[in-house]
Amino acid sequence: MVYARLILMRLLKAVIVLFLIVIFNFLLIQLAPGDPAAILAGEAGAADQEFLDQLRERFGLDQPMYVQLWHYVSGIAMLDFGYSYRLGVPVFDLIMDRLPATLLLTGTAFVLSLVLGIVAGSMAAARVKKPSGSLIMALALVFYATPLFWVALMSVVVFSVYLGWLPAYGLYTVGAGHTGLALVLDVAKHLVLPATTLALFFMAIYTRMTRTSMLDAAQQDYVKTARAKGLKPSIIQRRHVLRNALLPIITLAGLQAGQMVGGAILTETVFAWPGIGRLMFEALQQRDYNLLLGIFFFSAALVIVFNIITDLVYSLADPRIKKGAS
Repeated sequence: MVYARLILMRLLKAVIVLFLIVIFNFLLIQLAPGDPAAILAGEAGAADQEFLDQLRERFGLDQPMYVQLWHYVSGIAMLDFGYSYRLGVPVFDLIMDRLPATLLLTGTAFVLSLVLGIVAGSMAAARVKKPSGSLIMALALVFYATPLFWVALMSVVVFSVYLGWLPAYGLYTVGAGHTGLALVLDVAKHLVLPATTLALFFMAIYTRMTRTSMLDAAQQDYVKTARAKGLKPSIIQRRHVLRNALLPIITLAGLQAGQMVGGAILTETVFAWPGIGRLMFEALQQRDYNLLLGIFFFSAALVIVFNIITDLVYSLADPRIKKGAS
C-alpha cells in the first residue's frame, strides 16, 4: 500500500513536469533559427515564395504560435507527435524504430559503469593507503577528464583499424543474414566499443563516489561497534560499510541514467549506432522540428521513469523513505 501510494504520487508529479517540459521545448524550438520549409524547398530545387507558402500551410507553420502549441499538446495527449517534415513518416514510428537500440546501448553502459564503478571504488576504499588504491583513483581521474569523443575515436583506431578485433560501426553486420544466436552474438560484438566508451566516464564517477562514501561510512559508530565485536574485515566491509555507502550512489545513478540518454548522442554518431541520439543529431541538422520535439519528449519521459525507479529502489534500501511516505 505504501509503495502504491509512493508510485501514485510520483506519477502525478511526473505528468505535471512532463507537461511543463512539453511547453518549454515547443517554445524553445520556435526561437531556434532556421525555417524547415525553406530547407525542404531548397532540397526540392524550388525555393520560390509560392512553394514556401504551400509547405508552411501543409505542415501548419503558417498558423499562430498559440494555435500550433494547442495542436501539438492535444496531439501528444493522444500519442500523436505529428509527421517528420523531411521523411513524411509519423514521428512516433521513427522514434519507436530507434528507441530499442538506444535503450540497449545506454542500459548496457549503465550496468557496466555501475558494477565496475562500485567494484573499483570498493577496492580503492579497502586499499586507501596502498599504491594499488592510488592507481585505481588515478585511472578514474583519467577516464573522467578524457573527452568522450576522443575515447570513441581512439577505440575505433586501436581495436577496429589496427587490431581488427571489433567492428567500428553499426548495430549488426549488414548483409550477413545472421539469425538467432548468431545475430545476438553479432549485435553483442558491435555493442562492445560504444557501450564501453559511454560507460568509462560514468564508471569514473561511481568509483570516486563509492570510495568517498565507503570511507565516510567506515568512520561511523556502527562500524566501530562491528569491529569491537570481532567481525571479519571482509564482512564489515560488505555488510555494514558498502550497504550504507550505496545510498548516495543509488541517487547519483538515477540521475546519471537519464543523462546517459543525452550522452549517447555523441557515442551513437561516432559509432553510427542507429538510436535516437543519432536521429536527434540528424533532425537538428535538417531542422526537423516535429521530430526533435518528439525525441525531446521521449528523452524527458525516460529521465522521469528512471527517477521514479530510483525512488523505489532508494525506499527499498532505506526504510526511512517508506516510513516518510506513509
